[in-house]
Amino acid sequence: MAATMATKSFTTGVDLKGEEGSISRGSIEVCRLMAPDDANIAGNVHGGTTLKVIEEAGLILATRHCNKNNAGNRPAYGTLARVERTDFLQPLYIGEVAEVHVHLGYASKHSVEVMAFLWAENLTTGSRRLTNRASMWYVPVITGSGGKRIIPEVPAIEYAGQEEEERGKERYLKQKRARQDKEEHLKKIQPLFVTDKASLMEYRTSTGAVSHCSVLNSQSSLIHSVQPSDCIDNGYVLGGVTMKLMDEVAGIVAFRHCRTNVVTASIDAIDFHAPVKLGHVIHLAGRATFTSSRSMEIEVVVDSKDYVSGIAV
Repeated sequence: MAATMATKSFTTGVDLKGEEGSISRGSIEVCRLMAPDDANIAGNVHGGTTLKVIEEAGLILATRHCNKNNAGNRPAYGTLARVERTDFLQPLYIGEVAEVHVHLGYASKHSVEVMAFLWAENLTTGSRRLTNRASMWYVPVITGSGGKRIIPEVPAIEYAGQEEEERGKERYLKQKRARQDKEEHLKKIQPLFVTDKASLMEYRTSTGAVSHCSVLNSQSSLIHSVQPSDCIDNGYVLGGVTMKLMDEVAGIVAFRHCRTNVVTASIDAIDFHAPVKLGHVIHLAGRATFTSSRSMEIEVVVDSKDYVSGIAV
C-alpha cells in the first residue's frame, strides 16, 4: 500500500468541521493515507508518524505566510521552534486517511502560531473522527551568505477582533516563559541520563542488579544520521522528523517498562533550541520520569553533533 499526500488551500472565513470558532485567515488541509509501515504490530499508527504529518502541514502554512510579502528576496522557511501540548484523542489506523487542518493563530514580530486538527477518515464508510489537536510555533529563517541564519519579521495577521488578538498574545507570552524555563531545566537533567552501555554496566557493578521496573533498565537511546530525505531544500532537518524519532525512543522506553503494546496519549511540550543540518548525527535519550496505574511519563532529550567539524549543537 503506497502512502499518498495532497494539500488543499481554503479561503478566508472557512469553518473547519466543528473546530472551536471560525477561521479568520486562510488555512490548508494536508491528506495522507496511512500505510502498514506507519503503524505498530497492533495496527495503531505510530504517534511519531502522526506528529510528522501534522508538522508538515504546519511547515507549509508557516512558510507560505512568512513569504507573503517577499518580493524577489531570499526565501524564508518556517522553522519549528516549539510544540505546545498535543492531545491524542483517538487512535489512527492503517487504511484511514489522515486529514490535517491547519490555520494561523497569532503572529508576533519573529514567530507565528499554527493550530492543527487531525481528522481520521474511513474511506469505506465516509465517517470522520477528530484524533489529534496541536499548537506549534514557527520562526522564519533565511539562509544568508556563508550559511548565516537571518530571522526576518513575520507579516501581520488580520484578526477577527481585538479579543482574538489579545488571546493570541497571551498564548505567545506563556510559551515564551515556558521555553525559558525549559532551558534551565535541561542544564539540570543531563547528568541523570546513563545511556551508553559502558556507563550502565559500571553502574550495575557498583549498585548490584537493576530491576526491570527501574528507570535505568527502561531508559533508551537512539542514534540517527541525518539524510537528505530528512531535510527541506535549505539543508535543515524538518521538525516532524525529529519528533518522529523522539516518539520512537519514548515508545521503546514505555514498552520496556510495561512489556506490552503502548500508544502515545499526549505531549506536554517540545522545544527546539538549535537547528540540525544535513550530515549531522542526532543522539536521542529517553527515560521514564513518572508512572501511574494507567500511564507513564517519558522525557526525551535530543543532541546533535557535526562530526566533520566536531561541533556539538
